[in-house]
Amino acid sequence: MLEDVVTPRGPYRLTLVAKRAHWQAPVVNGDASAWQRPDGRVVVRAPDEEALECARFMLALDDGTAEFHRLFNRDPLLGPSARALMGYRPLRTATVSHATLRAFCGQLIESRRARAIERAVLRSLGARVATREGLCRLSPLELRRCGLAQQRATSLYRVARTLDLERLRDLPPEAVDTRLLREPGIGPWSLGVIAGEGLGRFDRGLVGDLGLLKLAAALWGRWPEAAETADLLAPYGAWQGLAGDFLMLGWGKGLVPGADADRGRATRLRARRVA
Repeated sequence: MLEDVVTPRGPYRLTLVAKRAHWQAPVVNGDASAWQRPDGRVVVRAPDEEALECARFMLALDDGTAEFHRLFNRDPLLGPSARALMGYRPLRTATVSHATLRAFCGQLIESRRARAIERAVLRSLGARVATREGLCRLSPLELRRCGLAQQRATSLYRVARTLDLERLRDLPPEAVDTRLLREPGIGPWSLGVIAGEGLGRFDRGLVGDLGLLKLAAALWGRWPEAAETADLLAPYGAWQGLAGDFLMLGWGKGLVPGADADRGRATRLRARRVA
């Protein structure tokens, strides 16, 4: 077991990132763990150098957010969350393939059900981290048995077999986005999951995410169309993905000005009745 003591790039709070003082997660060839020392440095342990590097990526230790805070700490909507949650970074997956699996599992369903499907696929793989090689072994029928709808199962099967998913980290973001959006079954929300959790990018928000829909309803007093959540994120430019994460996390802590939870619930109930 190797150990690395990392000085994070910029303010970093592991308790915000991992929601606990000690982080542990599977990587492709074992387990990695981390904790933060009183001096702010983060101790990372993993089986080998490749796993250490993967853990650093998953924890976003080397990706500073100083510019994000410089730009938006005084933003009327985002500012309170950005200031209170400084040091937060979204966790990432060990592989792009795992983020792609998560993107297909989470389309248009509640997060609890999505995670159950994800776990079922991993059980079928006999692994704790999804790889392209593993996904290619599962047929659309096997993916359907794990809980994926037929169209999503077919689309995930096609993506795993036709794209070298891990190589996407080496390509320009614009080329990645164009290529992925050509795939049936990958839209703006799925692209946001793959870009954020798999590629470590901060520029792609989860357009159409249920959390953003609820936040928009709480702000606007009406149930929005999925595409309208892009308007909520648009002011944050190249930081849209990170801004969305801060907004949803901040809303849960009552930090988003004008977002009335009671109004949001009432708006959602009205929308359900109309539907």
